[in-house]
Amino acid sequence: MSIPAYCACLGSSVLSQSVEAYVGYLEHQQYHPAVIRIYLRGVEHFARWVTWRQVPLRAIDESLTRQFLTDHLPACQCPDRCLRTSIAVRAALVHMLHVLRAEGCISEREVLVQPAICTELERFDDYLGSVCGLTVATRSSRRQWVSRFLEDLFALGPIDICRIHPHHVVGFMTRPTDHYRPGSLGVLGSALRSYLRFRAVIFGDKVEALLAAVPCIARWPLDTVPKHLTDEEVVRFLGAFDQHRTNGQRDFAMARCLLDLGLRAGEVAAIQLDDLNWRDGTLTIRQGKSRRADVLPFPTQTGRAIAQYLRGARPPSSTRALFVRHRAPFSLPINRRFVCGAICRAFDRCGLTRCKGTHVLRHTAAVRMRCAGARLKEIADVLRHRSLDTATIYSKVDLPRLATVAAPWPGGLS
Repeated sequence: MSIPAYCACLGSSVLSQSVEAYVGYLEHQQYHPAVIRIYLRGVEHFARWVTWRQVPLRAIDESLTRQFLTDHLPACQCPDRCLRTSIAVRAALVHMLHVLRAEGCISEREVLVQPAICTELERFDDYLGSVCGLTVATRSSRRQWVSRFLEDLFALGPIDICRIHPHHVVGFMTRPTDHYRPGSLGVLGSALRSYLRFRAVIFGDKVEALLAAVPCIARWPLDTVPKHLTDEEVVRFLGAFDQHRTNGQRDFAMARCLLDLGLRAGEVAAIQLDDLNWRDGTLTIRQGKSRRADVLPFPTQTGRAIAQYLRGARPPSSTRALFVRHRAPFSLPINRRFVCGAICRAFDRCGLTRCKGTHVLRHTAAVRMRCAGARLKEIADVLRHRSLDTATIYSKVDLPRLATVAAPWPGGLS
């Protein structure tokens, strides 16, 4: 693709040597030529601003692009041909920084966390994976919580566990400015306990007093009824996908996996083409929380939705992931957040605004199985729970069976 004439000033800017690499990168990612031209206009605007300020190439980084987007763009007085759409310019500059770093023109992105904490988190992550056998998502969550804890105590010095006292642990978890819900506090407590056990196992630190100081959060697992969709809401939800569009067929197939099989969003995103066994009608789940491969039979409607997507909607892609992006860059598979976003938009379209995530579909799958007569053991097997106790919450939604064991109200009806 040739460089547009209106971007000629790029040739005299500090970005001149990287323009061809930038265009080649976008073409390799299969961006449409019209999108590439828009991104070039955004980079041209930034290059003009950088040249006017006499900023050297090595000084370009995220802080400079943020200053351009927040300070210059809203009050821009540049010629009319400059692109001023913040969303497009921001995307163009993100790709530009990637290309400049790939060519070694600018330094790597600065890490705000000090090196000692980064090294500690890497060791902790290796322990969580190799010793505890936790999934990537769980490890990432625990690293984030522990990173905040360590930054609070050792932001300016080396990590010294002997300097941590029980009141530090209690104070970190009970700060009034955080306003964490009980569920989040429970996750935070688990992360701290896991880190302290890591220090005891790997380094032999004496952490008994610190472990005892981590507060136990009062949260009863059976205090609520699991949120789920009624049969009428399921019909409305499935009707919210436009199956005449390729995006709609993909999102509908993902919704059927969540609703019919009770999969998690991350498990749907991780499905590979090789995981589908069409002859036996089964799906292998390899990226679950249990870190083991599970084989599930998928219902006819689920297989039909996936087959429809593969035949008429899935774009050509080098990745073996089942569900892929339908917009550039095509080479990247979708992730858990992508699945959650597609489902939440469908909830908004059909008016189910009370539903905020994909887990309500997992609960719906369990409730429908329970109401159809499935035993708790069978539900636990389909949902791949490690403990049968996790599935006992679904006994609360089986109202006909609960009515048979309900004791009469003392004193009778008044």
